[in-house]
Amino acid sequence: MNAGRLGVKVKRVSSRKRSRDSLKTHLTPARKRGGGPCPQPCPPACRLSSIMADEQAAEFCSDSEDLFGDYDSILEDSSLLAKLDDAEQKARQRDVQPSGHTDFTGLRPTKDVKQNKSCTDFLTDSILDDLADEPFEDLPASLLQFQEQVKESVKRSRPQDGEKTSTPFKNSDSITEDKSRRKSRRSVADQLKKTMLCNAAAPSNVSRTVGLKEAVVSEEISVAMQAMETVSAETTDLGPYFGLPTKVKDLMFKLRGIKTLYDWQTTCLNLDCVQQRTNLIYSLPTSGGKTLVAEILILRELLCRKKDCLFILPYISLVQEKVRGLASFGLELDFMVEEYAGSKGRFPPMKRRNKTSLYIATIEKAHSLVNSLIESSRIGNLGLVVVDELHMLGDGSRGAIIEMTLAKVLYMSKSTQIIGMSATLGNINDLQTFLRAENYTNDFRPVQLKEYVKLNDTIYEVDPKEENCFRFSRPLNFKYSSAMQKMDPDHIIALVTEVIPAHSCLVFCPTKKNCENVAGMICTYLKEEFLQCRQEEKSLLLRELRDSGNGSLCPVLKRTVPYGLAYHHSGLTSEERKLVEEAYSNGVLCLLTCTSTLAAGINLPARRVILRSPYVATDFLKRSQYKQMVGRAGRAGIDTMGESILILQEKDRNMAQTLVCAPMENCFSKLMLDDGKGLLSLILSLIGLNITSSCEQVREFLCGTLLFVQQEQLCVRRSLWEEVQTCVDVLKEKNLISVSADAQSLQVTRLGKATYKGSVDLTLSDVLYKDLSKGLEGLLLNSYLHLVYLVTPYDMISQCKPDWMTYFRQFTRLSDSEQKMSAAVGVPESFVARKAAGQTVKKTVNMEVVSRMYLALVLLSLLKETNLWSVSERFQLSRGFIQTLLSSSSAFCSCVLHFTEELEEFWPFRALLIELTRRLSYCVRAEFIPLMEVVGVMESRAKQLYNAGYKTLTHLANADPAVLCRSIENLSKKQANQMVASAKMLLNEKAAALQEEVDDLLTLPADLPQAPNSEHLS
Repeated sequence: MNAGRLGVKVKRVSSRKRSRDSLKTHLTPARKRGGGPCPQPCPPACRLSSIMADEQAAEFCSDSEDLFGDYDSILEDSSLLAKLDDAEQKARQRDVQPSGHTDFTGLRPTKDVKQNKSCTDFLTDSILDDLADEPFEDLPASLLQFQEQVKESVKRSRPQDGEKTSTPFKNSDSITEDKSRRKSRRSVADQLKKTMLCNAAAPSNVSRTVGLKEAVVSEEISVAMQAMETVSAETTDLGPYFGLPTKVKDLMFKLRGIKTLYDWQTTCLNLDCVQQRTNLIYSLPTSGGKTLVAEILILRELLCRKKDCLFILPYISLVQEKVRGLASFGLELDFMVEEYAGSKGRFPPMKRRNKTSLYIATIEKAHSLVNSLIESSRIGNLGLVVVDELHMLGDGSRGAIIEMTLAKVLYMSKSTQIIGMSATLGNINDLQTFLRAENYTNDFRPVQLKEYVKLNDTIYEVDPKEENCFRFSRPLNFKYSSAMQKMDPDHIIALVTEVIPAHSCLVFCPTKKNCENVAGMICTYLKEEFLQCRQEEKSLLLRELRDSGNGSLCPVLKRTVPYGLAYHHSGLTSEERKLVEEAYSNGVLCLLTCTSTLAAGINLPARRVILRSPYVATDFLKRSQYKQMVGRAGRAGIDTMGESILILQEKDRNMAQTLVCAPMENCFSKLMLDDGKGLLSLILSLIGLNITSSCEQVREFLCGTLLFVQQEQLCVRRSLWEEVQTCVDVLKEKNLISVSADAQSLQVTRLGKATYKGSVDLTLSDVLYKDLSKGLEGLLLNSYLHLVYLVTPYDMISQCKPDWMTYFRQFTRLSDSEQKMSAAVGVPESFVARKAAGQTVKKTVNMEVVSRMYLALVLLSLLKETNLWSVSERFQLSRGFIQTLLSSSSAFCSCVLHFTEELEEFWPFRALLIELTRRLSYCVRAEFIPLMEVVGVMESRAKQLYNAGYKTLTHLANADPAVLCRSIENLSKKQANQMVASAKMLLNEKAAALQEEVDDLLTLPADLPQAPNSEHLS
């Protein structure tokens, strides 16, 4: 490999001497090879393979050792010194032959001046002339650099053409000349050896070990890049670690503890379709290790192909967890990790000249990101898209967004590879056709899973081979008193005490309230010995939970945590959930009662999983939900087996048989859901992004969607093309698109562009436009209330029913200007007073506006106090709901900001909404915001850091993790390392953004006007 050509800087390191014979190449002179002329040049593969040679470099060597006697190049090529030897011999032969013309330098000494240039100088020049005639090929960068330096020195030592000089010498100089002639001349090869040896022995700030690692990593990346370009179907191993440098393997062990991959992972990474970069869907059970394969493919794309990657995850918590986990890899391997979740994310992303980026995004943010890349003509820079939970294509409106995103990538960038991780599906062939992908399926689980059901007092094992799917396993032996039987008719206490506290257990409950009740009920009958287990750590957890609530602590958690139990559902704040998850992962808590959302979120495995009921709220479980829950059973590396127990009532027996034994469900396109809302949004964005401009082109695009593959099942009433025409008509009616005068071209309107750029629901875009227009007429700027009302999400209105007495009390606390603003939007004080008094109201009032103002008052109180607990008590709303309201509002505020940026008449909102988005995203004191920008840092942790002296992002990025652990209470080494790595990544991102601005400002414009030509002037 031509290391110089690839720009790889190779640092010379010592190596054991090798037999000269093994190093002879086509560049070695024939007399040195000891044979006749080489019949054919050595193929490039020889040079590539030499880098991966089995010979290990010596760790130490003496500085006085002749490092280069038998080994001249890091690429095992002895050609350079051989060339020098050969050139010297030729020069000597020419030197002894008579010459009848001028000397090498072209200088004529005068009669009274002796020339002080020895034959050694002439010889050296002649040698270099010989070498110049024969260019070096395929040399490493270090030797090429030496060659350039020699050429430069020769140029400086020779006079220019036509220039003549003479140098006078004193007679005394002849003595020196005589001495130099008696001295044996040192060859150029010896000079080269001495110079390189001195360089190697010189003190350096970088150790030899570090230099060796850097050189090896650089060479291995180059090898992988070369191999990726020339890969064939027969090639299964592209490099030392699946086409990646060994440093990645070391990092996997250092940061993840992963030494080797499972067999299926190795097989999957070596599939022909993976090597040839065609699309792939791979399906495995939960906890099978799917994500690691995707991460290796992402690293290969970032490091070897130098392309950006997009990783799509379903939930914000998963995005944040993955950003924390990959930030350390980004710092070590020099790529950016960028978060696109909630209100975070830049559209289009920062264009980086020297670094690649990994975008980790939620489903909605990924769609906006792809739109921005298409609009800025940068979609080609996206080398890989990875979709986790690909089966969510069939999951409501979010499934429609996934389909839109992937269809656009397929249509606009033929070079972008798509990798989908999915649960096992019944109609995986439809997804393969849609994505033009191969499919790899494996039923591997690192820990064996046994599924059971409980009916009355008996445990049955799930066995599809049995006629009724259930086979008797054992009776449930646990002595219940009559009081216990009444409190716990489903024998949950008996089932959980078989495994806790020695092992972990998850109990899935149908409702949030049931989670809390079950946790409290279990504690009532647990023995006192549970209180003694890890008592100090439980006390610390309670203290942290109290700190997160600014002194307030949930009474249920206060009672259950001492026993090692807690509940987990959306009613907890994000900080409480994080603390509970960490305590469970560390073994401080041995049991969680939870809702089904935990199964789809962060990975918290258990020895035993119990399903309290086959229902989620009032809906019977889907098979995919059931498999996701029971898949949490069994912890790799800890348990040898996992088990799940589904508690059944006799009335649910038949449905349960279908649930546990039926084949997997099918996945269908959701573009036609809710009267084709997804299809409407897709067509609008296609026209707005100039992907299509006519109905025919829209139809052509739709041929590449899952909807087209499944049109026979989904388009029953009307054909797909009739649906397209209907959607176009609806978009024209809503003034989102227009038709050209010749009725041939479709164009997006200003409102239509603002709608898709802001990711605003089509049914609400005109409502939002009217609300913003009305707001401009009398925008209240001495309070946040008016702005907060305008960014309160419309979809949250139905989830809250106002408490009228609370509403009236809060309304009366508003200033006069705030009350006038409320009346202006449609909520007068008289109406609220009548409702609080229980009187009927004759005047018609829009109840949606009333409920929206109530939510705006909740948000206003939160911005003023930043204490979620006190606001929760004041409005009699769960703290989890208020947390959801806050995060939804910050995300919607970001959408409204992008909406107003496309409409000139809303220019006053832009600066105001930027700051409001920031306030809603964190809702803490201003000094904590820089610290909370770091992924995983919540308010209580930010307070700890601030009080410990880490007051800025720069402080945290430069912190020593070991010192951080000692300074911050209950901070593990792993958490400290991830926190510092995330802070460094964020700091690098901010610095890179500023540097890009500087570079843009200082770059000479390509279209800079030139001075007029003098000929034209005359």
